[in-house]
Amino acid sequence: NMFYTCGPNEAMVVSGFCRSPPLMIAGGRVFVVPCVQQIQRISLNTLTLNVKSDKVYTRHGVPISVTGIAQMKIQGQNKQMLAAACQMFMGKSEPEIAQIALETLEGHQRAIIAHLTVEEIYKDRKKFSEQVFKVASSDLVNMGISVVSYTLKDVHDDQDYLHSLGKARTAQVQKDARIGEAQNKRDAVIREAHAMQVKVSAQYKNEIDMAKAQRDYELKKAAYDTEVNTKKAESEMAYQLQVAKTKQRIEEEKMQVQVVERTQQITLQEQEITRREKELEAKVKKPAEAERYRLEKLAEAHRLKLIMEAEAEAESIRVKGEAEAFAVEAKGRAEAEQMAKKAEAFQEYKDGAMVDMLLEKLPLMVEEISRPLCQAQKITMVSSGGGEVGASKLSGEVLDIMTRLPDTVEKLTGVNISQEHLTHYLSRFTHHMNQS
Repeated sequence: NMFYTCGPNEAMVVSGFCRSPPLMIAGGRVFVVPCVQQIQRISLNTLTLNVKSDKVYTRHGVPISVTGIAQMKIQGQNKQMLAAACQMFMGKSEPEIAQIALETLEGHQRAIIAHLTVEEIYKDRKKFSEQVFKVASSDLVNMGISVVSYTLKDVHDDQDYLHSLGKARTAQVQKDARIGEAQNKRDAVIREAHAMQVKVSAQYKNEIDMAKAQRDYELKKAAYDTEVNTKKAESEMAYQLQVAKTKQRIEEEKMQVQVVERTQQITLQEQEITRREKELEAKVKKPAEAERYRLEKLAEAHRLKLIMEAEAEAESIRVKGEAEAFAVEAKGRAEAEQMAKKAEAFQEYKDGAMVDMLLEKLPLMVEEISRPLCQAQKITMVSSGGGEVGASKLSGEVLDIMTRLPDTVEKLTGVNISQEHLTHYLSRFTHHMNQS
């Protein structure tokens, strides 16, 4: 396997061929050539150290024991610190690295304890922790280790110095409390007596002020009553006078109001008369004139209409008469000419013309003969078995009737219809029957 990987909690160092200086990778992947390159790993996990310093003499020579908790780790993101850590700890396990860092941190903790008093360490733990953190960080950073945090966990001694210090402080606090309580009681009694004195003085002064105020009130009230009565009398007299003046002014104003109202009524009446005249003119006179004008125009229009209608009717009658006369004349001439031509034809052809007229009338006769057959909805035929049956029998009977027509015509008119005429007539009759 030529590819190696590591997590974010460790670093890889590749050295050997083409790796000068060595390649350091914190959390990642690297290619390693076997036999000519070597790979080593170093842990970047956070180390928790229990830094304990037993019986360290403080500045005043009091031995105490201090226990602190420190969190530290090898810094893999900083290339210089990672290189320093590799030089210092490559090939060592985590416990060995932790032991080296613990001894270094414990030495700095002892040095700082020796420069402080017990009171300074006990009362201001935060300041002590900050000093240890600052000194240890500046020293361990050269090894590639960064101090994440440091906290003072415990401070105790075997000589009961801290206990005695606490008892003395407790006694001092109790003494101060008793003194403070006595002083508060004394001050309260003094303040109470002073308050009572101030209360009595204020009460007496208040009563004196009330008596003086009562006296001044009575004197001023008498003066005020005299002045008020005088002013009241003057006011009543002035009021009566003012009432009389007001009544007189009101009467005068009433008269003025009546005059103004009368004037306004007269003006209103004049305006009403003018309005009524205009209304009468608008409602009666103007409509009457408009109606008269309308009737005159309607009469004139009706007269003109009658005249025009009479003229138009006369003209129509004249034209109609002329047209009828012309039509009668033309019809008479046409009938006379037709009668003359018929007379000439009859004179020229004689029997031929009569035959032609009879042939023209024969279809009418055929139509009348065949009408019952055409209007029949249903025909029932009964045969005795010796002859034809059906539509051909019926048509044959009708044709038989038609063949007897020449004899009948000859007996009625004296005209003999030849066989050719009859053949022509029968062909027309057959065509008429087929269409029916």
